[in-house]
Amino acid sequence: MSTGIEARHARGCTSRTGGRCSCTPGWQANVWDNRAQKRIRKTFPTKSAAKRWRQDAIVAVRQGKLAEAQPKTSMREACDAWIADARKGIVRTRGGDPFKPSTVRAYDQALRLRVFPTLADVAFYRVRRVHLQDLVDQLVAAGVAPATINTTVGALGAIYSRAVHRDELDVSPTTGVRVPAARNGRERFATPNEAVRLLAAAPGRDRAVWATAMYAGLRRGELMALRWSDIDLKGGTIDVVRSWDPEHGPGDTKNRNRRRVPIAATLREHLAVERLRQPHGVELCFGLSAGHPFRPDRLQGRADEAWKAAKLDRLTLHDCRHTFASLAIAAGVNAKALSTYLGHSSVSITLDRYGHMMPGNEAEAATLLDAYLEASGMG
Repeated sequence: MSTGIEARHARGCTSRTGGRCSCTPGWQANVWDNRAQKRIRKTFPTKSAAKRWRQDAIVAVRQGKLAEAQPKTSMREACDAWIADARKGIVRTRGGDPFKPSTVRAYDQALRLRVFPTLADVAFYRVRRVHLQDLVDQLVAAGVAPATINTTVGALGAIYSRAVHRDELDVSPTTGVRVPAARNGRERFATPNEAVRLLAAAPGRDRAVWATAMYAGLRRGELMALRWSDIDLKGGTIDVVRSWDPEHGPGDTKNRNRRRVPIAATLREHLAVERLRQPHGVELCFGLSAGHPFRPDRLQGRADEAWKAAKLDRLTLHDCRHTFASLAIAAGVNAKALSTYLGHSSVSITLDRYGHMMPGNEAEAATLLDAYLEASGMG
């Protein structure tokens, strides 16, 4: 017989496949509102809290005052609770993985800087799409970058998605909110000759870092976490298996995938020199010491100073990643292989980001088709 209260287990909990519970379940209480002709559900961290709410809700339904039994959680309280759970790994992405620390920090900052000033004390469960659209419109009017606005709405979307999953809401108020399109600016990348000049002018102590960024396309955190045991100079490969987070140290790469990147001959020379330069026993390739990687801000500062003196346009580590992509495309590397080397979750991301660099146009397509048909005797 139903008691109106049931345990709600996490998606990855082993109890869903007949095993013992491996999560901390929530407790969902429900009551039937005959006037509204719908079932009201709320989820709580403890069974006793769920029981208390259900008892109050039953009385409220009879009196037509169920609204008084709704949780009075503020936007700030709900967001802080989500951030705390995300940091503990309790909240998961749609794919079932914990949110990366950098993502949690970005969401936390977005909420505090752009949501809390106007919505902190508003009841979380009473926020509607119009409120969030007003927020977005205000941010646009204030000149906030589209990418920043998208991060802000993304944070709210993740928090409200959890509420919907727990049956605390029927629909997320972020659904249908119109956000500005990200600016589609062309990426900064170095030409082959420019890359050589930039590396030659870079400080000697940092040259191998910049070379690895330019010729292997590793992300900043992946460069910071790279170890000599990940590099096979003879075999000509780099295994990208971890990334460095400023607060938590080494961890998974973005998308939690491992990949193998080829080492070009030019890069092999830089890495071989760096290996000889470093003291024996140091594991991090580009570390300040045995367990501390380089400081990206200081690395950039030293390079900027050197490139300015050489009258060269500056490049960031992320620009180097674009440089690798452009060089690979120019060399004829196909989109699928490039996607793997860059660590993208799908080839569509690679095509969306770098498709404009890839050769091919209508005239070329027609020429190729004519050549194929002629060779096959159909022309």
